[in-house]
Amino acid sequence: MQSPSEIRQTITNTIIEALQTGGLPPWKRPWANDKNAPGLHTSMSTGKPYRGINQLLLQIAAMKGGFKSKWFGTFQQIKQNGHCVRKGEKGTQVVFFKSVERDRVNESGDDVKDRFFFLRQFTVFNAEQTNGLDKFRVGFGEPQNDTTERYENADAAILATNADIRYGGNQAYYSPSEDFIQLPIRSQFISAESFYETTFHELCHWSEGRIGFDRAEAENSYAYAELVAEIGACLTMGELNLPTTTNLENHAAYLQNWLAALKADSKFIFKAAAQANKAVDHILSYSRTPELVPESAETEDLVMA
Repeated sequence: MQSPSEIRQTITNTIIEALQTGGLPPWKRPWANDKNAPGLHTSMSTGKPYRGINQLLLQIAAMKGGFKSKWFGTFQQIKQNGHCVRKGEKGTQVVFFKSVERDRVNESGDDVKDRFFFLRQFTVFNAEQTNGLDKFRVGFGEPQNDTTERYENADAAILATNADIRYGGNQAYYSPSEDFIQLPIRSQFISAESFYETTFHELCHWSEGRIGFDRAEAENSYAYAELVAEIGACLTMGELNLPTTTNLENHAAYLQNWLAALKADSKFIFKAAAQANKAVDHILSYSRTPELVPESAETEDLVMA
């Protein structure tokens, strides 16, 4: 049985080989778009996107409110859907603008068509400001295709970190300023492995401040941090005995994208692998039993490989 150090070295070597041989497919997002996520913000009553200034007003409201759903409706529209706006929620003012024709008699006594513009302001609420309306929420817009395949050891490792992980929307990221991870709903991912790989990638970013990794001090800091996180995700998957090889091309293509800008620094990936080891050790330290703590020399081994 391979030790954690051997598992990591094998995976790192495989990535390096893939990077050196080239011919990799472009990196692809491992989750599907949810039809309830923006896009353009949309009326519950008509099913059509709001236009003009209303779209801008709703984009601002969604940003301030942190709304993941694209759907907005009036108080009555929400009530007609069998639900209600939560107490204390504040709506967003939008406008209804329409050209109206009417018949009238002019000064000469002739019947003529007259046109005027009708402008009215009304209040709408996002689906997330209601009690219910699941069909308009991110993660509920399509039948749940989650195969329910779970890896208990991986779920336990994630839970043990006590990281603040929030679900919804079409983005995966870590917010350093607010110290939380945002992920799409689990059922949006194309496979269970993709869900865990993405989660561990973001947990590697979450670990940065906790292990003293200051990305600002690194050359090509953004590329370096992404490289560390992606290698860390691979290593964590391998150490937890989750299937990695089926998606390894995706990892390698991701790394190739960043390495292309790094002027072929032959030691760069090894430095990143060493930093990734520190991230993995931290993530797994919350759930690891003492006998599985890796040897202290393994990080040096990766740097010198």
